[in-house]
Amino acid sequence: MSAARGGAVRSLRVPGRHGYAAEFSPYLPGRLACATAQHYGIAGCGTLLILDQNESGLRLFRSFDWNDGLFDVTWSENNEHILVTCSGDGSLQLWDTARAAGPLQVYKEHTQEVYSVDWSQTRCEQLVVSGSWDQTIKLWDPTVGKSLCTFRGHESVIYSTIWSPHIPGCFASASGDQTLRIWDVKTTGVRTVVAAHQAEILSCDWCKYNENLLVTGAVDCSLRGWDLRNVRQPVFELLGHTYAIRRVKFSPFHASVLASCSYDFTVRFWNFSKPDPLLETVEHHTEFTCGLDLSLQSPTQVADCAWDETIKIYDPICLTMPA
Repeated sequence: MSAARGGAVRSLRVPGRHGYAAEFSPYLPGRLACATAQHYGIAGCGTLLILDQNESGLRLFRSFDWNDGLFDVTWSENNEHILVTCSGDGSLQLWDTARAAGPLQVYKEHTQEVYSVDWSQTRCEQLVVSGSWDQTIKLWDPTVGKSLCTFRGHESVIYSTIWSPHIPGCFASASGDQTLRIWDVKTTGVRTVVAAHQAEILSCDWCKYNENLLVTGAVDCSLRGWDLRNVRQPVFELLGHTYAIRRVKFSPFHASVLASCSYDFTVRFWNFSKPDPLLETVEHHTEFTCGLDLSLQSPTQVADCAWDETIKIYDPICLTMPA
């Protein structure tokens, strides 16, 4: 076990706010957004926190309150000030960090909690995808007040919706129905259905270096890699977490490195190409660890947040050493 001794841990405690998602800005080095909720997201309001790093730690740049818990956040890919969050009341919110008040826009169509939101990555379009407990996925153009289309097919709660960083108009979703699904906005239909686990799947992500490779993280404590050219069997399985895996992220800098966080309070770093894939276990939270991101600006920097009311930015030892 390590407590992230690769460098100084920058930490901020936000009393009464339980962290659900953390995302580094794709534009501003050191800027971080965190989606939080009161009362563990069961009741109460939510707060979007915008944080900046300095020599002494983390400082709050701006915060925005919403009248329900915020469960996910995504940065705009064409405006450094714009973000989208999603919440327990079935709505998405568009925020502008250059303004003290907000939101600029609210999109309310889902009929249950929205657990996932993601801004498209390929520069060919500026679209947002959202996944909800109402078992639907919706596609949004942030400049339009209503959804462009709705994707149906999942048979349970949708926990994760993630755009492909390679293929325009393509995204993945993970669900309580134990499947990973790949969708195409041009056909508004499902391209691939992967029976990925025999348990609820809480998270998925695309490899940044291989357009055919995704990873899933599930309640069965396992991470599995999937090659879309042959989904009968996983191409890797990573075991070590002792409770459900809440979020998984591939590294932007290393083709075979990924990170996962869990209800076992840990963050684990893996290299699936190695015989002993577990690189490091970081244990510095005292509650469910829900939010996780790897910096696009720094090859070593990681952010996470948990239900213990803390947000941390750190450099794990395994990322500061040569591969």
